[in-house]
Amino acid sequence: MSWLEALVLGLVQGLTEFLPISSSAHLRITAAFAGWGDPGAAFTAVVQLGTETAVILYFRKKIGRILAGWFRSLRRPSLWRDDPDARMGWLVIIGTIPIAVLGLLFEDEIEHAFRDLRLIAATLIVFGIVLGIADHLGRRDRGLDHLTVPHGIGFGFAQALALIPGVSRSGGTITAGRLLGYRREEAAEYAFLLAVPAVFASGLYQLADIGGGQAPEWGPTVVATIVSFVVGYAVIAWLMRFIKTHSFLPFVGYRIALGIVLLVLVGAGVLEPDAGPAM
Repeated sequence: MSWLEALVLGLVQGLTEFLPISSSAHLRITAAFAGWGDPGAAFTAVVQLGTETAVILYFRKKIGRILAGWFRSLRRPSLWRDDPDARMGWLVIIGTIPIAVLGLLFEDEIEHAFRDLRLIAATLIVFGIVLGIADHLGRRDRGLDHLTVPHGIGFGFAQALALIPGVSRSGGTITAGRLLGYRREEAAEYAFLLAVPAVFASGLYQLADIGGGQAPEWGPTVVATIVSFVVGYAVIAWLMRFIKTHSFLPFVGYRIALGIVLLVLVGAGVLEPDAGPAM
């Protein structure tokens, strides 16, 4: 991987991680359009550490309260009921279980079959339509104080769908939140908080693969991760303001259009659908 490729892919990761349009799909598509090799699942997982660090910085006060409440609940289990921050800590853990289990079970598919451009195009379109329906029909009166264990598990399985590039981690989780009646800001906030342990676990797990085999070298990977952090922080701040007064319809239209273009280009032989060797 060249330094230019690292810079571009880091920028793409930062721009798309928090928008409901799938950052992993955009990394794959950007490389395909540019004629570069597939950056691979290991690079994708590691560079996401940059954007999740942006989440920790942006929500640092809330995350600090959640961690403090969760640790207190280890000594006083009754805080599960009485302390919203302690309950949120446990619900983030519960919601992380589905993606942890399914990620290990489907590790080979994640690195190979799931990176087929035809599958990515289909998931962009289908889950874009589902997001549009959920955002339009969903109730708008629930906040995170209404979050329950069943809802946390539902959010968790929605996040696990993002193991398939094109679904979108934030998009899948936000869709579940809207279907369950949560307001846009609350659904997005929980989606970002829920992603932190899953992304850090995945990124740290894949660190050993960087610089070995066909994976990118450490230097470009670090550059891409730093760029994704800086850009990602700005995108979080913008998105949290945007969804207070706007729906997710622009992202739905973008997903559908991109999926159709991708199918046309693959069908015309302009792009090869299979991932091919990593860079």
